[in-house]
This record gives sequence, structure tokens and C-alpha cells, in this order.
Amino acid sequence: MIEGVMMRSPRFFAVACRRENREIVVQQESVESLLGKFQWLNKPFLRGTLALIDALVLGMKSLTFSANIAMEDAQDANPRQAKQPVTGEESGDPKASEQPAKIKHQPINDIAVGATVVLAIALAVGIFFVCPQLLVGLLKKRVHESILLNLMAGGVKFTLFIGYILAISLMRDIRRVFQYHGAEHKVINTFEAGLELAPENFAKHTTVHPRCGTSFILVVMVTSILVFCLLGWADVLWLRVVQRLLLLPVVAGLAYEVIRYAGRHRDSKVLNVLLAPGLWLQRLTTREPTDDQVEVAARALQAVLEKEAESQQPVVSGAGCSP
Repeated sequence: MIEGVMMRSPRFFAVACRRENREIVVQQESVESLLGKFQWLNKPFLRGTLALIDALVLGMKSLTFSANIAMEDAQDANPRQAKQPVTGEESGDPKASEQPAKIKHQPINDIAVGATVVLAIALAVGIFFVCPQLLVGLLKKRVHESILLNLMAGGVKFTLFIGYILAISLMRDIRRVFQYHGAEHKVINTFEAGLELAPENFAKHTTVHPRCGTSFILVVMVTSILVFCLLGWADVLWLRVVQRLLLLPVVAGLAYEVIRYAGRHRDSKVLNVLLAPGLWLQRLTTREPTDDQVEVAARALQAVLEKEAESQQPVVSGAGCSP
């Protein structure tokens, strides 16, 4: 999130954000899960796609909230960016003359959010699906084995992914996002270790976590390479791209089960070896957080734990990361 962290429990999620005035604001809501609505699809290798859709919807809700908080702070700092101030008289307050003018904040338009999501998906498809196929397709006259061509396309995709992460990590705002990512993992690791959510315990834990989305993406990439090798190599570019897009639910289902299993068997040495590259990759997407950032992550987790306690149902361990 922008200057914040989102935590999810089985039934609730909470977003905690740090404002410019150092105040922490929290939004709590119940989770409207597709898996909850379609229990018959909550089966191995089927639930992965629904879980990803849930994560996307929840992520956009949380990002919109954090973006609105950031926009309000920006508008307060520069009133020209906001709408005209609203006086007490205009608001219907009988003591209008005694009320100071208030800035009327302008929230982010839902259309703008939707357009951003569509643009992001289009760029992702272009960079990680079209580009590898286009570049490797140039070698078709020299390389005739479809398996080798698909492996090369996977290698190009992985290289583009690493380059993308390294490029955005040079941005100051993204580095702060990575710090909050590290704060989230420290807090979740403390919670799953059964320790009190206290600064001295947060400091004992690492910024990596086996169920992190970064590890999931790496598992998705490896799985996609293996699955796509079975497709052969169509001569037409658009056909190759469409074939791979249609197989994404299969890839997501397989990768989801791997990460889910790993999260429940963290003591397995074999799994730790297999998932080690994903943990190494997290070194790029997390940074050591400040105490203030860890405080925000802890507030988000405490918020969902409070909601779970109010529902009088047991909390499932692993409230912070996905799957």
C-alpha cells in the first residue's frame, strides 16, 4: 500500500496507513470471497484462480483506500488540488460563523482506478507474454525444437521480471513500499511464532516469508515454463500468446497448491531447498523497515485480530500473506 499495509484474516481485512501528520488510520471490512460463495470450487487445483481474483479485488480496494489517504494529505498541503473549501454555513451548521472553512477532499474516481488496472494488465501481458514470444520467435529459423524455444522464452520472461524489479526499486516511493512489505513479513512471522506483537519480538524476525506473493510469482513462472513446453510452438505470434493466456488458470492452480503446501510445512528441508530461490527473490522486494513502518503493519494485524475475536471464531494462522 501507499505508506501502509493490508492484512487479511479468513473473514476480515484491514488497511493501516500513516498520514503526513504521523496519525495511523485504519479501515476494516469483511472479506467478500469468491471461494466463500462457490464452495464447490474450493478444491485443489481449482481454488488457485479464484484465490488470485480475490487477491486482485482485495488489493485494489486496499490500494484505493491508501491512495485516497495520500491524496487527502496532498490536498491539505496544497489546497489548489482540492475542491473549494466548504464553510460551516454551506454545510448547514447553525453556528456557521464560528466554524472554520474545511477543505472538501476529492477522492479518486472509480473510473480512473479501473483504467489503471486495465492499463497495468495490458502492460503485463505485453512485457511478460508478447515480448518473450516475439524475441524468441526471431530465432525460429535457427532453433527448431519447440521445447527449447519455450525454455528460451521462459528465460527471457524471467530476465525481464528481474530487470523490472531492479528498475522500480530505484524509485524512492517503491523503496518505501518494499520497506512496508518487509514490515508486513516481520509482523506476520512474529504472530505465527506465537509471540507477543511487540517491537522487541519484531526485531527477531526476518523480512522474508514462504507464502509471499514474490515467491508465488516465481513458482508461477517456473510452473508456466513447464506447462507451456507441452504446447509446442505455433507459427503465429498471437496464437502462442492466446494459448498461454488461456492456460493461466491451470498454472495458477498448480502454483497455488505448491505455495499453500509449503506454508503448512515450513520445517520441511526438501521444500525449503526447492523454495529457496523464491526467498532469495524476496530480498529484492523487501527492505528492512523502520520502527514506524512496523508499527503500521502491527496495527493492521491487530485490527483483523480484533474483528476475528468479535466474531467469536478461531483465527487461522497466516493472516497476512497470500495464499
